Amino acid sequence: MIAQFYKRRFRTRNQRGFTLIELMIVVAIIGILAAIAIPLYANVQARARIAKAQADSRTLASAVSIYTAHMGALPANLGLLTAVATNSQNIAAGPFMASIPTPPGTGAGWPAAYAYAQNSAAGTYQISAFGDSTSVIVP
Repeated sequence: MIAQFYKRRFRTRNQRGFTLIELMIVVAIIGILAAIAIPLYANVQARARIAKAQADSRTLASAVSIYTAHMGALPANLGLLTAVATNSQNIAAGPFMASIPTPPGTGAGWPAAYAYAQNSAAGTYQISAFGDSTSVIVP
């Protein structure tokens, strides 16, 4: 019985675990990595919102160009892109888009809808949205 006690006692001394300092170093490294990763993740979300706004505005610009080619004039508003349009030759076409996309993340400073401004005299238009400290303007 005494021999078994000494065997257990010597066996537990030879078994080693992690010291408190080693555990604190591991926790500090994990904290540093988390402090680096969180801002990078936030930046990725902002870039994704900007990329969505750019893609949406290019899609809208393409639909406006198709509408203009069919009708011979710029649309008065973006809502006309979702309806069937009949030109002066009595040819119907459309809808040019299924629905008007909404800007990304209205909580991040983006407006509720894309802005559309036209200059009929010059035959030009501009589609824009502002958010995440960036402006997306097409063309």
